[in-house]
Amino acid sequence: MNNNQINMDEFYEHMKEGRVVEPDSVTAFAFHKFSQDALKITTELNNKYHTPEEIVEIFSELTRKEIDKSFRLFPPFYTDCGKNITIGKNVFINSCCKFQDQGGITIGDGCLIGHNVIITTLNHVEEPSKRQSILPKTVTIGKNVWIGANVTIVPGVTIGDNAIIGAGSIVVRDIPANTVAVGNPCKVKKHIKETINV
Repeated sequence: MNNNQINMDEFYEHMKEGRVVEPDSVTAFAFHKFSQDALKITTELNNKYHTPEEIVEIFSELTRKEIDKSFRLFPPFYTDCGKNITIGKNVFINSCCKFQDQGGITIGDGCLIGHNVIITTLNHVEEPSKRQSILPKTVTIGKNVWIGANVTIVPGVTIGDNAIIGAGSIVVRDIPANTVAVGNPCKVKKHIKETINV
């Protein structure tokens, strides 16, 4: 394996552009390093009690980004990277969620994420001789999205603002804003209308 270093800006750019990660590349080496950092930090997070304020601090260390003090998380939480998660304000993540975030996960303000949600951002190349190579694709979750328990979101999906994803759904394509979507594959069932009190 090539032991040359890649800086964070180069890593983020590689992921954002969705370029292939070859198994012996400096980017693959970064994947390995980040996974070891994430294992260390999540072991600390998951194996003893922490106050909400301490969890914000630990998550800031995990992501290398400042996490707003309004963030709430019920451990355990699992990730094999941690460095490519971006979280807005007033976000709640329930217990036992698993984020494969190398390709990038962005979660907008006010999101609610239920138990056991899995978010993936990596695919492998289909060609057998190149199967060890990885294709990153960002997952983007808009503002005020509610994701039910046991949902799986696959690489490259965008979920629009205010959407609701029903429990147990497998999200394999983009979901428009202001909709309720459910199923495997997840499909829009209805649109959400805002009630205004006057």
